Amino acid sequence: MSFGAILDALLFKPLQLLFEVIYMVADRMIDNPGLSIVVLSLVMNLLVLPLYKRADAMQEEERDMEMRLRDGVAHIKKTFSGDEKMMILQTYYRQNNYKPTYVLRGAISLFLEIPFFIAAYRFLSGLNLLNGVSFGPIADLGSPDGMLVIAGFTVNILPIIMTAVNLVSCVIFTKGGTLKSKIQLYAMALFFLVFLYTSPAGLVFYWTLNNIFSLIKTIFYKIKNPGRVLSILTSFCGIALFVFGVFFYSYPTPKRTAFFVFCGLVMQIPLVYSLLRRKITAKRKKKEELPNKKVFFAGGVFLSVLIGIMIPSTVINASPQEFVDINYFYHPMWYIVSSFCIAFGIFVIWLGVFYWLAKPQVKVIFEKAVWILSGTAVVNYMFFGRDLGLLSTKLQFEEGLDLDLKSQLINAAVIAAVACLLYVIVKLWKKRTFEIMTIAAIALVGMSFVNMVNINSSVKALEITDENSGTPKFNLSKNGKNVVVLMLDRAMGEYVPYMFNEKPELKEKFSGFTYYSNVISFGVSTNFGSPALFGGYEYTPYEMNKRDSEPLVDKHDESLKVMPVLFDSNNFDVTVCDPVYAGYQWIPDLSIYDDYPDIKTYITNGAFMDKDTRIKAVVDRNRNFFCYGIMKSAPLCMQEIIYSHGTYNQEIGTDSGIYSGQVRTGSSKSVGKTKEFMDSYITLVNLSYMTDISDGSENTFMMMTNNLTHEPMMLREPDYAPIDKVDNTEYDREHADRFTLNGRTLNMETDLQIIHYQTNMATMLQLARWFDYLRDNGVYDNTRIILVSDHGRCLNHSEDFILEGGDDADCFYPLLMVKDFDSEGFETSDEFMTNGDVPTLAAAGVIDNPVNPFTGNVINSDEKTAHDQYILCSYDWDVTKNNGNKFNPGKWYSVRDNMKDLSNWKLLTKYADSPLG
Repeated sequence: MSFGAILDALLFKPLQLLFEVIYMVADRMIDNPGLSIVVLSLVMNLLVLPLYKRADAMQEEERDMEMRLRDGVAHIKKTFSGDEKMMILQTYYRQNNYKPTYVLRGAISLFLEIPFFIAAYRFLSGLNLLNGVSFGPIADLGSPDGMLVIAGFTVNILPIIMTAVNLVSCVIFTKGGTLKSKIQLYAMALFFLVFLYTSPAGLVFYWTLNNIFSLIKTIFYKIKNPGRVLSILTSFCGIALFVFGVFFYSYPTPKRTAFFVFCGLVMQIPLVYSLLRRKITAKRKKKEELPNKKVFFAGGVFLSVLIGIMIPSTVINASPQEFVDINYFYHPMWYIVSSFCIAFGIFVIWLGVFYWLAKPQVKVIFEKAVWILSGTAVVNYMFFGRDLGLLSTKLQFEEGLDLDLKSQLINAAVIAAVACLLYVIVKLWKKRTFEIMTIAAIALVGMSFVNMVNINSSVKALEITDENSGTPKFNLSKNGKNVVVLMLDRAMGEYVPYMFNEKPELKEKFSGFTYYSNVISFGVSTNFGSPALFGGYEYTPYEMNKRDSEPLVDKHDESLKVMPVLFDSNNFDVTVCDPVYAGYQWIPDLSIYDDYPDIKTYITNGAFMDKDTRIKAVVDRNRNFFCYGIMKSAPLCMQEIIYSHGTYNQEIGTDSGIYSGQVRTGSSKSVGKTKEFMDSYITLVNLSYMTDISDGSENTFMMMTNNLTHEPMMLREPDYAPIDKVDNTEYDREHADRFTLNGRTLNMETDLQIIHYQTNMATMLQLARWFDYLRDNGVYDNTRIILVSDHGRCLNHSEDFILEGGDDADCFYPLLMVKDFDSEGFETSDEFMTNGDVPTLAAAGVIDNPVNPFTGNVINSDEKTAHDQYILCSYDWDVTKNNGNKFNPGKWYSVRDNMKDLSNWKLLTKYADSPLG
């Protein structure tokens, strides 16, 4: 990040984020982009009203002082000269309690208006949601209004109306003022006319509403007791909004009605406050409490560290390499810096501006509020919302965020009690609060520093692999033997019959394949299930734990090298793409193949994504890490609103080609696309491009991992394509029976179940396209293709597939499909298989008596029938933690012959590092 980017994050990003959140919440409630602009203008003006009121008062004081001293200053300047004039002017100013720097007070409103204007301009001018949307006489809020055409010349009316309102406000406000102040305001009005004349109508409409609000504010300042009148008017508007929401809104839904009712009630607060203010003031007999700015700013710094550094660094530290795109390197530490800058900008700079302009008694309220907010934020973060499931790099929970009412009520009660306790503490020991918050902030910095050291160490290991460059390519020959092993991470073996039943044409596309329907993997995650897949039965969790004098990472890397080195030593042209967890790194460490110069290695995941998308992903994370910190430190009742289906109230799904995430509504509708899905999907789309066809007779071997089935996303049916707006309602209704086959029905009630099925289907369709390419180029028949996954997924598709220990057998049900040389037709086999059979299947008939090049043992499947197969059921998937010489203890099952018959499964132990206890 450059200095300019840091300055932007401190000053403008906080305001832009505020604009975005207010607008998106409003639009989600009322579903009308034009009305949402009205709500945005109203809310923003109400929020900054105290700020501008105080600024205008200071400006008025400066103007009055300038008028009072004008004659004296003129006399001094006329009578004296040189140093004598300066000394007398300084004395004159000092006698009248005036400093020359006070002249800046006259520009406070301007200084405040500029950053708010920049934030509004950035947000509304780039808001794709407004494109093509009409509102009243405005045909398109995303373009200049062009409401008047004279002799073929288009005139934008909104900027003219905006300027007219602005000039009227200037006339009223500067009545009796100096020429300088009048010129300043008139010049600003003309500047906005020129600058915004060709801007999108939505932006100009917003600024026009702001000018109208400013005009009303100016008029009220000219009448007696404007605050009381304004509060009464606000109350009447609130009542009207309340009635409008309940009785007259043309698209009534509970959420929208609740939104209008809530706004109407909130707008009663100014009137209630003004009515109680005198009574409260009259009862104050004690001396007013003096403000202590150290308390306020210590609280602001503490919140900035907690939300901007501690929470993001904890998330990133859990798996630092997941937050790195090797094709567009951006150090994860910058996410923390950006998040902290936004937090500091909000809690210290902008709240500090409010604090600085506030009256002494209001400053005291600010200090107590920030003290209580700091304490409750810590309680929310540390003790609530802890077990929310897997969190993706998009900071989205895999199963969404659904907090039950009981938890929210308990949280509310605890927060209320903590807030009362903190209030008592600040009342009795206010002088100590500064010390407490300072010590707490230092402690958070210390813990965050440890996180950041770990993050930096983890990412440093990746920078070595950044040397990998070039477009991924692999060779297939027309006259030799080609062997392809494609691991599809977390692909579901159980789905295959249902997918081929829904799309019978797949049987022709997959001609020559045998689908194995009785398959197990050796664990529920990649670190347990993939070593046997790549290395054979010597690399099951049970066998790896027996070699307890060697680190797991070495044994894992050895498994990844077994087939490539074996085929390389037998004169095959070998290519390896994305060897999963190589070096126990999230982004594979390709250096494990450095000792084998003839083996070509690539990272394909994300290699075909355009740069703009990568940059947008970085920008989104910079924003969303701060939002995630806010969410985790907020009361539970607010967390779902802040989370907003994982978008954190960000605009998505605008057909812009930028993947900002997906919001799903039920099991049939969604908006947006995820970058993680598209990274892997585009790789499969480009399989034909990556395939070099040669006319020679050389033998080739290609081993590749693809994560598409691991990154599920809702797709358009029936072509299962990724689009920005999905509505499968009609197709799902007409094909509701597609999940019933041979009397067995898959439970498909949740969107998580549906998107896994859809993503597996999309994978099959893209592979079918690649197979057609191989056929067209004469390399399909002489290519052995093995499609396999490292494990399945626990999705509770069937109640009769739950094991004795309560685990879903689908977790251990991987995909296994094999096409041999010159084979035809599509077949299904019930033969008992494991994904540990892959090396044997790959080498069969092309390598005589294959031997593991590292252990010297024969590669075969004899171990499968020698004894029961031992499966480690552990969810300790993080290789940065589960990386000793043996896998951490877990639950062990045994199974033999038929994995679909649950009587063949036995729970051996619930917590051990060996199935034998």
